[in-house]
Amino acid sequence: MRIAMVSEHASPLAVLGGPDAGGQNVYVAQLSRALADRGHTVTVHTRRDAAGLPARVAFAPGVTVEHVPAGPAGELPKDELLPYMPAFGRHLARVWAEAPPDVVHAHFWMSGVAALAGARGAGVPVVQTFHALGTVKRRHQGARDTSPPERVATERRLGRGCDRVLATCGDEVDELAALGVAPSRTSVVPCGVDTGEFSPRGAPAAVPERTQPYRLLAAGRLVPRKGFDLAVRALADVPGAELLVAGGPGAARLDGDAEARRLRALAREYGVADRVRLLGAVGHEAMPALIRSADLMLATPVYEPFGIVPLEAMACGVPVVATAVGGQLDSVADHVTGRLVPPGDRQALAGAVNALLRSGQTRAAYGAAGRRRALARFSWSRVAEGAEQVYTQVTARHRVPTGVIR
Repeated sequence: MRIAMVSEHASPLAVLGGPDAGGQNVYVAQLSRALADRGHTVTVHTRRDAAGLPARVAFAPGVTVEHVPAGPAGELPKDELLPYMPAFGRHLARVWAEAPPDVVHAHFWMSGVAALAGARGAGVPVVQTFHALGTVKRRHQGARDTSPPERVATERRLGRGCDRVLATCGDEVDELAALGVAPSRTSVVPCGVDTGEFSPRGAPAAVPERTQPYRLLAAGRLVPRKGFDLAVRALADVPGAELLVAGGPGAARLDGDAEARRLRALAREYGVADRVRLLGAVGHEAMPALIRSADLMLATPVYEPFGIVPLEAMACGVPVVATAVGGQLDSVADHVTGRLVPPGDRQALAGAVNALLRSGQTRAAYGAAGRRRALARFSWSRVAEGAEQVYTQVTARHRVPTGVIR
C-alpha cells in the first residue's frame, strides 16, 4: 500500500522539546517506520521550515520525507500556519495527480485541510488524526488559546468530511461526538512506544547523580499545560525526593525560557529549589536511561490528548503517577501500573507518590505490570496493525468526500 502522511508542522526529522515539537513528531515517525516494516511505502509531507532543505529526504527504509513549499522557508508557530494550507493543498494535488497514494493519513487539523484539498481531485481516501482538539484546548486555556478562531468549526467539518477519524483514546471519541462527529465514523488506535529502545534493561549511560534518596522524573514540552508546576508544588509534601524535569530548550538557554523561569520561581516559593532540577532538552537516545534512573515517572498535565511519556516509563518498567485526563485514562491502569489522580490536586499527587515511595514491592509490581501492558497493547507494531486495518477499510469503502473545507 502507498501511504501518504500529511503532517504540516510536525516533521519526523525535527529535534524534540520545542514548543511545537513533541508527541506528534514521534507518532508520525514511529508509525511510518512500523508501516514500512509491514511492507508499505510511506511518504511524509511536511512544511519546508528552513531554507536549503532538500525536496525529499530518505528517513528510513521505505519512508521518505517530502518538504512542501508552503509559506516562508523558516520556523513559524503552528498557530500561524493556516494561511499557507491552501498552497500546501495545491502542492499535494499536483503531486497526487501524477502519482496518487492509496490512502492519506492527516495529522492535526491544519494537515486535514491540506490533505482533503489535495486528495479531492485524486479520489483518494483520507484518514484524520487530530492529536489535539480545539474544543478541549479552548476549554482549558480560555483566553490564552492562540488557535485560529475557525479551528473548532473546521475540525467539525473535517470530522464529517474525511473517510474516517482515527482517534487515539476513548476520551477523544466522546469529545468528537460532542463536536457532532458520529462514533460510527471513528476508530480508536492508541499511540505507541518503542519497546526495544524503552526497556527495563539497556546500555549504561550517563545520568545526573542523585541528590536525594528518591528520584521523581517528569518529561515533555516545557509549556504550562504539561502541569510541571503541580509536580513542583507537590514535591513540598514529598520529603527525601528530588524532581528532574526533562524538556524545553537546551540547558544553556533555560534562563531565557518563560516557563523555566516560572517553575524555578515556584520551586523557591515552595522551598524545594534545592530538590528541583530542570535538565532542558534531553536527546531521545538518552531518555531510556534517564527514565530507568527514576523511582517514579510523574505525568501531570492539565489535559493530554494521549501522552507518550507514560508509555515510555511503563515500557522501562517504571511506575507512573498521572493525572486522570485524556489518553492517560487509557494508558495508565490505576493500582496496576501506577496511580491516577485528579488534575490539579496537589494533595492527591503527593499522597500517591508518598505511598509508592514507601513500598518498593508495590513499585516493582507496578513496573513489571507496566512493561507487560506496553508490550501487549502499545508496541508500534500493534499500532501499525490497527492503522493498517483502518486504511484497508477506507480504501475498500471509499467515497469522495463532499463539501469544501476552507
